[in-house]
Amino acid sequence: MIKCKNVAKSFDDKAVLKGISFDITEGQIFGLLGPSGAGKTTLIKILTGQLSFDGGEVITLDKEIEKLTGEDKRKIGIMMDQFGVYERLSCSDNLKIYADIYGIQYSKIKEILQYVGLGGAEKRSASKLSKGMEARLRLARVFMHSPKLIFLDEPTSGLDPKSMQAIHKLILDKKKDGCTIFLTTHNMEEAAKLCDKVALLNEGEIVEIGKPSDICLKYNYKKKIILRLTSGEEMELSHDATSAKKIYELMQENTVEAIHSSEPNLETVFLEITGRKLQEEA
Repeated sequence: MIKCKNVAKSFDDKAVLKGISFDITEGQIFGLLGPSGAGKTTLIKILTGQLSFDGGEVITLDKEIEKLTGEDKRKIGIMMDQFGVYERLSCSDNLKIYADIYGIQYSKIKEILQYVGLGGAEKRSASKLSKGMEARLRLARVFMHSPKLIFLDEPTSGLDPKSMQAIHKLILDKKKDGCTIFLTTHNMEEAAKLCDKVALLNEGEIVEIGKPSDICLKYNYKKKIILRLTSGEEMELSHDATSAKKIYELMQENTVEAIHSSEPNLETVFLEITGRKLQEEA
């Protein structure tokens, strides 16, 4: 569905992307993780034909990006920052603009707003929406023309946990419908929950790529088992057969409250590889 090979992009004398390579198969949720300024938005603009690139090869919808037709581009949906929301218009009128662009009947607007959880807000001004509701409205715009390939740039940035959970459900529902989703985020929990495959981007370079769980296991150097006992005490044991007897004894005594393995999360892996935090500001 998407393929990048040695993609490079510079602005003036600054290299923003330095030989980016990856591929995304149909039906995957692919996560691009990196702090602000790492090059995530630049890459989305290249993959969607909004921005030229200096070198390499870009395939989108199984075609060279330069050869995408207007019909091909109708299969793509994009959600970026605050783009696409007109604050003075109602939710319904916002979507009428895109219905006109894509030749979609207005009757679908009510259906889409209901789908994203804005069924009772058709006439509400976009300026009066909460952050979570505004994010849903931007997703409604993306979903209007039933795209096969969806790009979501930091879709849950600044949202409260409840709103974030609602957006995650919509994203997973689209995956069930067969959509391929390209997601940028600096939220490692979001990436681990949603993505089939992630790439860690730092200063224009992919420093690691793979399934979230595989990446975390790859950097699991400690290989420890952490037991939390009913007394409140935490016990650290080696991740090997010698600990099995001790764990069995404690379980028999009914003194184990929880058991955790010690593999790092994506945030920890990124910090180890780059010395930077995923959520730091540019």
